[in-house]
Amino acid sequence: MNDKVARYINPYTDFGFKKLFGEEANKDLLIDFLNAVLPLKSKIVSLTFRNPEQLPDNNVDRKAIFDIACTGEHNEQFTVEMQKARQKYFKDRALFYLSFPIQRQAQKGDWDFNLNPVYLVAVLNFTYDEDEEKQKIYRLVSLKDQDGEEFLDKLKMVFLQMPLFRLTEPELKTRKDKWMYFLKNLEDFDEIPSILREPVFEKAFSEAEYYRLSPLLQEQYQRDLMAYRDNVNVVETARKEGEAKGRVEGKAEGLAEGLAEGEAKGRLAEKAEVAKQMKADGMPPAAIAKYTGLPASEIERL
Repeated sequence: MNDKVARYINPYTDFGFKKLFGEEANKDLLIDFLNAVLPLKSKIVSLTFRNPEQLPDNNVDRKAIFDIACTGEHNEQFTVEMQKARQKYFKDRALFYLSFPIQRQAQKGDWDFNLNPVYLVAVLNFTYDEDEEKQKIYRLVSLKDQDGEEFLDKLKMVFLQMPLFRLTEPELKTRKDKWMYFLKNLEDFDEIPSILREPVFEKAFSEAEYYRLSPLLQEQYQRDLMAYRDNVNVVETARKEGEAKGRVEGKAEGLAEGLAEGEAKGRLAEKAEVAKQMKADGMPPAAIAKYTGLPASEIERL
């Protein structure tokens, strides 16, 4: 890997993600991004950041999930996540955590259960669709009935599977395309592409420029970047080991076995990484075992 520092920071790191979307001064970037990916009846004009009660924020440098929670001007509840590692029961987990901003709306005394809309936007640095023919870069999930008609418009989830995004600059047509292109390629840009030469993106590039950061923030970013690269390398190494084993055996069944073993090692490494963060955040071993699938004995050794 080249030791040269990229001009722009990696948005898949905790530091990079929150630098772009989690700071008060950059609230306009988050608003523009949400308006691009969410099918809202009216555009978001203002947001207020709030502390995400459902996800303890200890040891954030190595969390598998980076999240930002905010409230719209009409009390809409937004949770924006960057997820860097595949997780067991991914869809279940998304639904579980989305229930928290719903439950927090409960009021004491007489309450008519009129809820404010709740939205989840998850930017994923992995694919959860196993079947290639069913893979979707962008997936909007809402509550619909058996005829596909909307049952309730107060809960929506958006998933962006970034590894599947492969559009080039001439192919970008929508605002959503531009934001995904920006996030997918930011660390590799040496200058601002012509199609992104507009105020919002120019500000995003300026905020993401590494040498504009103070020495202290540069150090913090480098720590986050190292943790991100370590996670990527663990998964990639396991995959290559599986492929190598299959080639040496020289048989179709050997290749399948090697690939499966490599993928299994990668998934196990991801589970262990997530379990470490859950343990550091004070979650009980039983809960960690439930959500990661790891045995209690393995969790104790972490």
